[in-house]
Amino acid sequence: MKKTLLILSLFLFIYSCINECDESEFQSTNIDFVEIGIGSLSGSGQEDIDQSNLVITNQTDWQELIAVIDAIVNVSGNFSETDIDFDNFMLIAVFLELKGNGYDVEITNVIENENNITITTQETEFLTLVMTQPYHIVKIPVSDKTIIFE
Repeated sequence: MKKTLLILSLFLFIYSCINECDESEFQSTNIDFVEIGIGSLSGSGQEDIDQSNLVITNQTDWQELIAVIDAIVNVSGNFSETDIDFDNFMLIAVFLELKGNGYDVEITNVIENENNITITTQETEFLTLVMTQPYHIVKIPVSDKTIIFE
């Protein structure tokens, strides 16, 4: 009887260990991104872009955004690329509101979590007499997960 109880206990112990090992937790990971463009729109608000966080997943929306960005000054001419493979990538764009002082905005981290992707930005103020509207656009691998901006 003791031998049977010992074997049964050993079996249950091994089974529980196997189940715990199979139920691995999702580990959040940094997503490497490619910078498309960073800077400030210099049309003193004439581009008419509100403060926004955008997720661009198709060529039509991307071309429409480029047309608005380039309405006053050819900003997209300084982008690292404008021909995006939307089957494999999507764009994240952050625009601050029009600022009376100088500001920069930068996407600092893109983190993939179990149920979403978190975008972290950082704003930096500097002294200038020019109206600016900071922006940052990056490319990341395509995902169906919800995008959250912090």
